[in-house]
Amino acid sequence: MTDQHSSYPNAHLLVDSEWLEEHRSEQDLILLDARANNYEISHIPGAYWLNVKAFKEPVQKSIVPKEQIQQWLEGFGVTKESTIVIYDEGNNVLATRAFYVLEYYGLRDQLKLLNGGFAAWTAEGYEVSSNQPSPRREGSISLNANPLLITSKEELQAGLQNVILLDTRNILEYTGEDQRNNRRGGRIPGAIHKEWRDALQEADEKGVTRFKDHSVLEKEYTEAGLERPQTIIPYCQTNQRGAHTYFVLRLLGYPDIRPYEGSWEEWGNDEFTEIELASKS
Repeated sequence: MTDQHSSYPNAHLLVDSEWLEEHRSEQDLILLDARANNYEISHIPGAYWLNVKAFKEPVQKSIVPKEQIQQWLEGFGVTKESTIVIYDEGNNVLATRAFYVLEYYGLRDQLKLLNGGFAAWTAEGYEVSSNQPSPRREGSISLNANPLLITSKEELQAGLQNVILLDTRNILEYTGEDQRNNRRGGRIPGAIHKEWRDALQEADEKGVTRFKDHSVLEKEYTEAGLERPQTIIPYCQTNQRGAHTYFVLRLLGYPDIRPYEGSWEEWGNDEFTEIELASKS
């Protein structure tokens, strides 16, 4: 790994292309492509495609049951000894969404993200393939949901102590000016704002977007109002952007992060929830 990663408190959660090239042929490494498109055209050799959008139960707006995810993972050959590396394009929320859901189901020390994603891999000249990887022998793994990694609407309405609500949507969603397709716009009362994409650098000359350095992220989240001793509850519209921020805060070593899975899709469409309209200043 490069020196840039080494300063993150949880640097083991993030790898670069050089590390992946060195380790990807290892028996216990499972590589998952979380991109929405183009897997059939080109992917990192040996990667299995992961349909991240299927992680959301469409009616209840909740994470799908563990049995479904367990079945997918076992089909990829995942066991409790596996190291799972996940990538997307490098500038979106699919790999981090997968990271969050799999941590929620108990794979906390088995997951890594590829910094810069597929864009970094190709920009650095590494091999790609259009071939489906050979099926592995089916794995066996037992998943269990961790209730300390998630927040519900009911818990928020009951009133939680020592928490910071973190709205990771764009500023117009936060102020209520952009209502999207929701019944109401605005924010959850008391929420502070830090857009998810603020954790990413500007794309480099090859179009690659990577996470900002540790010191920059620490400064920006502190200035936004985050405090380590408190429980941080990120949310967005569907907890994809919120899950991205979950990953960044994990990388920075925040000890207690519990995303609101229902997010604004639930809160903003419930006539009985309280909302707040915020000024942009």
